Amino acid sequence: MKRNLLFTATLAGALLSGCATQSSNNFQAFQPEDLNALVKSGKLVQKTNSFFVINDSSSSMSRTYVNSADYSGTKLDVEKNLLNKFNKSIPVMPLTSGLRSFGFGPCLSWGSTYLNQAVQNYTQAGFETAITSLQCSSGGTPLATALSESGKDITSAPGNIALIVLSDGIEEVSPLPTAEALKSQYGDKLCIYTVWVGNDQDVAGQAVLQDLANASGCGFSTTAEAITSAKGMSDFVKNVFLKAGTPKVADCSTQDDDTDGVSNCADKCPDTPKGAIVDKDGCWAFRGLLFDFDKSDVKAKYGPLIQNAVEVMKMNPGLTIEIQGHTDSYGKDAYNQKLSERRANAVKAELIKQGVEGKRLTAVGFGESKPVDTNETDEGRAYNRRVEYKRTDR
Repeated sequence: MKRNLLFTATLAGALLSGCATQSSNNFQAFQPEDLNALVKSGKLVQKTNSFFVINDSSSSMSRTYVNSADYSGTKLDVEKNLLNKFNKSIPVMPLTSGLRSFGFGPCLSWGSTYLNQAVQNYTQAGFETAITSLQCSSGGTPLATALSESGKDITSAPGNIALIVLSDGIEEVSPLPTAEALKSQYGDKLCIYTVWVGNDQDVAGQAVLQDLANASGCGFSTTAEAITSAKGMSDFVKNVFLKAGTPKVADCSTQDDDTDGVSNCADKCPDTPKGAIVDKDGCWAFRGLLFDFDKSDVKAKYGPLIQNAVEVMKMNPGLTIEIQGHTDSYGKDAYNQKLSERRANAVKAELIKQGVEGKRLTAVGFGESKPVDTNETDEGRAYNRRVEYKRTDR
């Protein structure tokens, strides 16, 4: 008699719960699109502060998913793969997250809904643990109950909240009144997003999920197929969490890309090699009366600048440079052209003398054709009389 009672109880439990089907935690290989650069630049800004997932773990999700060759498992396996892709696609930003599943029976501790992860500070690893806790599917489809319970779960969620429902939409009781009650409770803070994970025979469920999204006034409904690719999931994540922003304009006065001590705003030579001594314009150059009148020999007082050039060439083995000679506007153009060439070649010869390979150096003169200051003052003319180094390895 006891044996018959035990069998009857077991059979009744199986009928109530549906057949519990185990799910795999082997996820598809997935390389997400990186949204971090768009967020960091300000092109996209955060609009959602919390997300809470409601996952269908009822017996209908135990059926094989046949709507795509990309998946070979059950509909529950597809849900978990989508959540894994979703988790990997979220850019770095402060969020809270949570997850609740619904069905009935052993997969939900013999309840109709189960809190897999309470609302907490989001981390990718933490939410992955919540995904892998979805171990099996069984029982009916009490989405309305799960929605009602989620309303309590998210009371501690800060800011704007995205409620994300994954299901085939085949419900015994319409969840729409519960969704409308949630929207009434949370107002503009709450948006509902739904993902249909169904086969052809489940197509009626799409309308149910669409109604849920419409109830929030700010969410939308999509399908598993639409978000399975890297781009599709990236678009989904952007639409849930982000909105267009005004790109940040970099403050060049606080930036010094070539680390020469001159800000990007003022730097006229933005690719100075490491270790070079530069002038106020950020250029690696000799300024002032470098040569005596009608002379091209390098004066002794410029020895430290020559030595710096030698050290820079040693510090940067792949560096090649063009040595550029310049003059002020005194004298005839033709004469100044020849003088600038002699000065550039004199510096080249000095560098070679101190051990720099000649093949890394070229010399050219520009005469008075490229002034960087006025030729109307002594100070301006002195600034124009110069030899500059221009790197040629880039």
